[in-house]
Amino acid sequence: MNINNPTKAAVSAFPMIPAQRLQELPTQFFATLVRKANVQIAAGHDVINLGQGNPDRPTPPHIVKALQQAAENPQYHRYPPFNGYLFLKEAVAQRYREDYGVELDPETEVAVLFGGKTGLVEIAQCLLNPGDVCLVPDPGYPDYWSGVALAGARMAFMPLLESNGFLPDYSALSADDVNRAKLMFINYPNNPTAVSAPTSFYEETIAFAAKHGIVVASDFAYGAIGFDGQKPVSFLQLPGAKEVGVEFYTLSKTYNMAGWRVGFCLGNPEIVRMINLIQDHYYCSLFGGIQEAAAVALTGPQDSVRELVQMYQSRRDALFGALDRIGWQASRSQGSFFTWLPVPKGYTSESFSDMLLEQAKIVVAPGVGFGDHGEGYVRLGLLSTEERLREAVDRIDALRLFG
Repeated sequence: MNINNPTKAAVSAFPMIPAQRLQELPTQFFATLVRKANVQIAAGHDVINLGQGNPDRPTPPHIVKALQQAAENPQYHRYPPFNGYLFLKEAVAQRYREDYGVELDPETEVAVLFGGKTGLVEIAQCLLNPGDVCLVPDPGYPDYWSGVALAGARMAFMPLLESNGFLPDYSALSADDVNRAKLMFINYPNNPTAVSAPTSFYEETIAFAAKHGIVVASDFAYGAIGFDGQKPVSFLQLPGAKEVGVEFYTLSKTYNMAGWRVGFCLGNPEIVRMINLIQDHYYCSLFGGIQEAAAVALTGPQDSVRELVQMYQSRRDALFGALDRIGWQASRSQGSFFTWLPVPKGYTSESFSDMLLEQAKIVVAPGVGFGDHGEGYVRLGLLSTEERLREAVDRIDALRLFG
């Protein structure tokens, strides 16, 4: 090593070979999307990025102020309890009681997570052994795949077809996959299809899971964001839900707190215990000041949440009004902050996305990045102003693809 040039990278004395689990991880789809966009931005182009799911509004001021004040508390400068502070668990239990009529025991039915994504990866490691099967929605959130890969398990995909309202058809799954499955992911309001699920779907899911001994992991990241006066249904609202599974909730979308990394695993006490156990070996919970501010978000005034949902609905209406004008026909989003749009004839989802970036300087997410059944669609986020959304449609209209 050249000690006079510490910035020069050292050469390994022997090959650094990654463990097999790292070699089997899926490619990070969004990292590729970001790289493509950054090339255009670096070239000086005005890029409208509608491809990612990163909230564009700041965290409400009263939550930020709570963190500023809590950061001065010397108690939080020490290690927090491994499983998180009880006051934060009580806060999310209160929110679920008020919003969904769900009763949760803060001590046994709530685990604090480093964001919802962490829990979605951890649950697969808690429940799956090499060779086990996990039922995964297709299209679906790609990080479901990550946890299954780390566990050495196998995925069996549940097609989400427009003809079935983008809900899985359990009767169409192979008997072998169902019999071998130990875990399944569901996600409504859905990323990427932006549909919500009716109560009847959760009733069917609970009965299916109980019959076949499959744990349900309900990803409720967009649970606060429903449109046209329709409040999304929580899996935990249904009788029997706690007996077969858990729900993952996050503050990222509800309170524009994506960078704060606060999430929860809620429901079945045994699974909550497993999540806490695996986290004991990974982490020492969140900074106490963040936990206090998160509790303020959950128990304080919810006006900001209602305003946020209204903003996304206004953006949705502005976008679809513009899409209607140019002849790009698609079903309006029912929830989440995404839209799911069919690509024009002659394109794949990826070739269409690449063309929009190159010719219109618009970033969208190709549907195939969410699974094989995402082919033929692109996902657009409602994560820019109404003006910029309309401008994006105007740029697309200039390409003369529709009408």
